[in-house]
Amino acid sequence: MNAILRQYQDPPTSYRLDDAVAFFPGAVYASVPGFRSLQLDLWVPESSSSVPTVVWIHGGAWMVGDRRALPPFLEPDELFAALTDAGMAVASIEYRHALEAPFPAQLHDAKAAVRWLRSFAGTLNIDPDAIAVAGESAGGHLASLVALTSDATHLEGDVGVRIGSSTVSCAVSWFGVSDIESIVHPETPASILAQLPEHARKPPLEILLNGAAVDVRRDASPVTHVSQSTPPFFLAHGTADTVVPFEQSTLLRDALEHAGAPVTLMTVPGAGHGFDACPDGPAILEATVSYLAEHLGA
Repeated sequence: MNAILRQYQDPPTSYRLDDAVAFFPGAVYASVPGFRSLQLDLWVPESSSSVPTVVWIHGGAWMVGDRRALPPFLEPDELFAALTDAGMAVASIEYRHALEAPFPAQLHDAKAAVRWLRSFAGTLNIDPDAIAVAGESAGGHLASLVALTSDATHLEGDVGVRIGSSTVSCAVSWFGVSDIESIVHPETPASILAQLPEHARKPPLEILLNGAAVDVRRDASPVTHVSQSTPPFFLAHGTADTVVPFEQSTLLRDALEHAGAPVTLMTVPGAGHGFDACPDGPAILEATVSYLAEHLGA
């Protein structure tokens, strides 16, 4: 297909961060007409065989943030380095914010990133059959939806690479929303409000859903899509979270357990949203990376 017409680009030229990791910066995984190009950064550890990959989805109330954003308990790039040190590639993606397009645009974008990685797996030396998805807050919500909707063709979208599957092998959600209908409009952190224009200082879900019909709201709730074929899930949530209540993760855990799907919930006593200033930060990171390595065969 003519590169001018297709809505994605080939992988960019990589360069070495060191002898052990190749870095592919700013890969355009989708070019959505009328919107900015959507990019991801990809780190691939050196290996004689293809490596598993984790797709990371940033948070930011669906309205702010970028592909290098991490929650405050982590140092810049700390998660990406931990994953490559454990033998996994990591692709950190951006997606259309809710102020640019309402749901399900964000889910379409995340699924397109998975399809792009799978399409270029041979070039990138990644294993197309060992892809996980992970995220925090809004990104955790989207990661859950990616993992739970592989059979929902109406949520696949037509963004970027249009062939192939967006199925993933496992999922990680840190303090993500799981049930749109049961949550009181989540509080918007002051750090996010400060980045928003006055007209956008509304409850994040109001912006994301933009008056959506009942069926769209149902589609936006991960618990709606739980089934016996759901891949394994790792959840982590602080009990003192006032932005996305801890109960959002227990709801998803209970739904997964009821369906017979494998799930692990890491409860972080006393931690707020983002695990900010949380002394358990290193343990959370270690548990997450170990879980991904185990389930992806790294």
